[in-house]
Amino acid sequence: MTVTHPQVPPAEKTAAPPGRAARRDPAARRRAATAGFHTGAVLLSALWLLPVALVLVTATRSFDDIAGNGLGALPHSFTLDGFAQAWTDGGQARALLNSVLVTVPAVLLSLLLASMAAFALSRYDLPLRRTVLLVMLAGNLLPPQILLVPVSKLTEMLGLYDSLYAVIGVQVGFGVGFYVFVLHGFMRSIPAEIQQAAVIDGAGPWTIYRRIVLPLAKPALAALCALSFTWIFNDLLWSITVLRTDSRMPITASLIGLQGQYVSDWNVIAAGSVIAAAPTVLVFLRFQRHFVAGLNLGAVK
Repeated sequence: MTVTHPQVPPAEKTAAPPGRAARRDPAARRRAATAGFHTGAVLLSALWLLPVALVLVTATRSFDDIAGNGLGALPHSFTLDGFAQAWTDGGQARALLNSVLVTVPAVLLSLLLASMAAFALSRYDLPLRRTVLLVMLAGNLLPPQILLVPVSKLTEMLGLYDSLYAVIGVQVGFGVGFYVFVLHGFMRSIPAEIQQAAVIDGAGPWTIYRRIVLPLAKPALAALCALSFTWIFNDLLWSITVLRTDSRMPITASLIGLQGQYVSDWNVIAAGSVIAAAPTVLVFLRFQRHFVAGLNLGAVK
């Protein structure tokens, strides 16, 4: 006798509500997140570029156009007279040369001294090396405003006041500590076996520094070169502290005089701002990847 069991119908799958599958789709979530990120980035970029575009447009308008239609109106003219006036009559050519004469030597000297100090502190067991490193870093934590009078008096005592040498010395003195701290962290990450092999081959400290450590530290040096160029070129505080003569002022300080000279000529003032910003923009575009890499310098333990 055969016993037959009643067949149980298979359970019907509950249909998912419309839209739930799409919400659970990882690819759809990624596409939505990517679209949201790009939309936000575009909006933030437009918000940041709007003042820059306004300055560029103002610099290429004529004074009559701005006076007749307003500063925020659409341009009705195009001229480069503002650049020519700021370059010659406004003294921007001389000021730009002063900035270059200060920035290039200050950057090169700062990185040279910082790389030597970082090499000694990171590759050799010197006494009190951690204390020296912390003291150099602590100097950068002091607010520069409290040092304005001492620095001014010191440059007067040394006979360097109102000279470009004073600005170079101040920039080097206040920048070396930070550069040493950054390069110290980078040079410590270089394997010790490389230096030991060079010592076995008869290389001295100077040869190891010049032919081994410096080539390996090129990424860090390039990042610091780009960053320090921007910082020194755009500096205003120390320039107006140790300089007095208008013919020795750098480009940032000359913008103050340009604004006082051309109070209502907004096209000339905007053109002078564009001239002052052009070198740092070019350096940033040239060393853009080094700027990004510089954000992580010193993080290597």
